[in-house]
Amino acid sequence: QVQFLESGGGLVQPGGSLRLSCAASGISFSIRNMAWYRQAPGKQRVEVARASPGGTEVYADSVKGRFTISRDDVKKEVHLQMDRLNPEDTAVYYCNQQPPLAANWGQGTQVTVSA
Repeated sequence: QVQFLESGGGLVQPGGSLRLSCAASGISFSIRNMAWYRQAPGKQRVEVARASPGGTEVYADSVKGRFTISRDDVKKEVHLQMDRLNPEDTAVYYCNQQPPLAANWGQGTQVTVSA
């Protein structure tokens, strides 16, 4: 059974940082593109960062230079370091394969950026 368990969200002031973590199980992690997605209130879920098995990283323009994705193929984990957060980053953050497995979205982790 494929599962993605996200953690690390919270409330942070503008300009602050958070580090999200995702533990994956039930997939051949090391050969998969892994990605972080987010869904803001009233908006569609969108991809924010992607990491390939070969180490290639791709970022959405909105987070480029502020977010860093990393992966640990031994632990089957993917992380998202988020710096210089702003209120527009407020969303529920999810991890999944890229392209995503539609049937296997996790609960996500809430990130709220507010003064």
